[in-house]
Amino acid sequence: MPLLNENLPVSTMLFSNSVGLLQQLIQTPSFSGEEAAAADLVQHYFAGYGIKTKRKGNNVWCYNKYYDPIKPTILLNSHLDTVKPNEGYEKDPFCAEIGGGRLFGLGSNDAGGCLVSLIAAFLNFYSYQGLPFNICLAATAEEENSGLDGIRSILPFLGHIEFAIVGEPTLLQMAIAERGNLVLDCVANGSAGHAAREEGDNAIYKCLKDIEWFKSYRFDGQLKGTSPVKMTVTEIRAGIQHNIVPGKCAFTVDVRNDDGFSHQQILEIIRANTTATITVRPDALPASSVSPDHPVVKTGVALGCKTYSSPTSSDQAWLSVPSVKLGPGDSARSHTADEYIFLEEIKKGISLYIKLLDALPLMLINNPTKYRNEIKYINN
Repeated sequence: MPLLNENLPVSTMLFSNSVGLLQQLIQTPSFSGEEAAAADLVQHYFAGYGIKTKRKGNNVWCYNKYYDPIKPTILLNSHLDTVKPNEGYEKDPFCAEIGGGRLFGLGSNDAGGCLVSLIAAFLNFYSYQGLPFNICLAATAEEENSGLDGIRSILPFLGHIEFAIVGEPTLLQMAIAERGNLVLDCVANGSAGHAAREEGDNAIYKCLKDIEWFKSYRFDGQLKGTSPVKMTVTEIRAGIQHNIVPGKCAFTVDVRNDDGFSHQQILEIIRANTTATITVRPDALPASSVSPDHPVVKTGVALGCKTYSSPTSSDQAWLSVPSVKLGPGDSARSHTADEYIFLEEIKKGISLYIKLLDALPLMLINNPTKYRNEIKYINN
């Protein structure tokens, strides 16, 4: 791939190269923890533009050419990994086939389209000397399984990050809040006995009250329609054969919450109202949010983005800095059979990311009182 000129334009070539990169990524299996080949691809792609990258494990990151440690840094992040294809696929999940304006393949929508669009936006600004901020692009691993070797493993090496844009399929709307995720393994304990006799204490019956509570309980705020916590029983396991009363019944609860309730508060309420033994799975994802008044959010709104609270989780949960989730594609297509993304969505994604970063200084300049702390970097 030839080197581009110093002032890389938003061009047909940039879009075409982005689609080509996504096709290569789709053709390269990259399940969580197995992203090495995909990380190699991204490094090779950047090398084609003469850009040096850093790498730790299967995570790759780089900075704009004229990085200035005095200026704040904006992180552009999306993930390399995918889930495994489900049994409903009729197409080859690694085919990267284009048809009807769509690019098909595993990871095309979640989140390959976002990743290549963010990379394109990074390339657009890579050689700009007058940026009021730095840009760090990070293509990271193990998002789908919240693994320890994903973005969490490189955050200490990125330097101070002022703000982050996390690429996930949001129909190019701006998620300014994201729900946390808590997974509970619950066990109702009874005692085994013969099903034909009045023996034993049936653990299935004992767990029914708890399951009904999880189904019907409403946290403060839900009566107003805000649904701060959603609890769903997703698995149940009990019994070894038809004529034995089960002594144990295990079930799993998926909990989603906004930042109105901490995980500790949720657990206290659950344990006060249920009788099962509860074990919390490790690496629970905290909820996150950013002020609607943040300059990046205000810039997105000025460009026509709608804001909303996302019900799904992402690597945004691990970031301790303000962030938004934004990207081409539709979350409803994620993890579905014959996954796809529209080519036009990728084109619009590249355009929106570029417009957002390009218009941000104007938002700061036009609001000098509100954003006086941020505006000091513009003329540095």
